[in-house]
Amino acid sequence: MIKPLGVYVHVPFCKQKCAYCDFYSLPRREGDMDAYAAALRAQLLETDFSGFQADTVYFGGGTPSFLGPRRLTALLEAVSAACPVAPGAEITLEANPDSAQDWEELSALRRAGFNRISLGMQSADDGELRAIGRVHTMAQVRASVEAARRAGFGNLSLDLIYGLPGQDLPRWQKSLAAAAELGPEHLSCYGLKAEPGTPLYTRRETLPGDGVQADMYLETVDFLEARGWRQYEISNFARPGRESRHNLKYWTLGEYAGFGPGAHSDFRGRRYAWARDLEAFLRGERRLSESQAMTPREREAEWLMLSLRLVRGLDPEAWEARSGRPFAPFLPFLRRCGAAGYALQEGSRWRLTPRGFLVSNQIIGALLDEIQEE
Repeated sequence: MIKPLGVYVHVPFCKQKCAYCDFYSLPRREGDMDAYAAALRAQLLETDFSGFQADTVYFGGGTPSFLGPRRLTALLEAVSAACPVAPGAEITLEANPDSAQDWEELSALRRAGFNRISLGMQSADDGELRAIGRVHTMAQVRASVEAARRAGFGNLSLDLIYGLPGQDLPRWQKSLAAAAELGPEHLSCYGLKAEPGTPLYTRRETLPGDGVQADMYLETVDFLEARGWRQYEISNFARPGRESRHNLKYWTLGEYAGFGPGAHSDFRGRRYAWARDLEAFLRGERRLSESQAMTPREREAEWLMLSLRLVRGLDPEAWEARSGRPFAPFLPFLRRCGAAGYALQEGSRWRLTPRGFLVSNQIIGALLDEIQEE
């Protein structure tokens, strides 16, 4: 039986690192581009994909568009050479607006097989963009969207961040409205977190407080739902049928294999990550920074946690089939959450409300404690 697989290709190069970024990314190094593409190809071709077929492929980063159409096309061909790619597979390219302006280059990528593009808009306010170290402008966002549409991309996603330095609710509403006017099929809206070790962490006092961020989040849900983008995960919204099929693998315990330094995988029963070391990767060293064989109980905890990230929520029958244990012990707590406005019961399923998503860590923690006590 052939199993579906998500393939993730990490490209760590950026024009410059953003003030908030905690991902593995490095300043753009033109001299390393060909060597990196060759190392990725080698890693793909040495992987055993037997029994799997890729139904999603995702080029993330960093800024994958900096590799250019020639290298990206060759890498997508390498994916297909290493692992069968299903007809109709979702094939996504992340891009920053400043590096996705040329519609002819985007057309070449569309012809190569990329059929979804995700643009890092982040804000419609140029001052806010500068405050977090972004190198593009809102004018470039509009130009990138126009170029992508002209190139034939019918599936476009925009990333936005709320809770930026000095931002208030009206300014966030302007960014939301500007994004909606561009008509993307998908929107990802994330609350900014100042991660230790990032430049933003040293000026975290400039960020809006938790209460303001909560208001921004609830406004996001209401605004987008009213205009036809359905929330399907805590931070993600889509037109019907345009949910990110690749990212849904992460939230539904689908299998995915990541390639490149810093990439994570959940493949053949193990969770693992490649070391965040570009130089070693270019030398052909394949070192893992972490690796774990997952036990059934750990998978159950993951399933519970990830299901509550999704708007469709928990399915008691699926829990009982997966774990062999009754769902009933969870019901008293879920009913209390329902009475407080944090959860809803729809048929037999339980899901979190937008207000419940704001305190999802506490809710998930309480349910995981219930598992531990069994």
